[in-house]
Amino acid sequence: MKTITSTDANRGFSRLLRDVAQGGEAVQITSRGRPVATLGPIDAHPQCQRESAKSRLLDRLAAQAIAGERNWTRDELYD
Repeated sequence: MKTITSTDANRGFSRLLRDVAQGGEAVQITSRGRPVATLGPIDAHPQCQRESAKSRLLDRLAAQAIAGERNWTRDELYD
């Protein structure tokens, strides 16, 4: 993972966004030598993984509703 200071990130923010979007690699941003943030492509973001899992679950539930079967438990809804 590439590391960049917050000062450099601020000075070249547009370029940094473009590089992350095109290169697909996350960048760690530091302030005073300490990591404070990670900037990464949207596909690598945990929220996207959650949305993907939610979408798969809803697709599976819809398919089961069409088929007239219900073979899932309430706990599976919260995984």
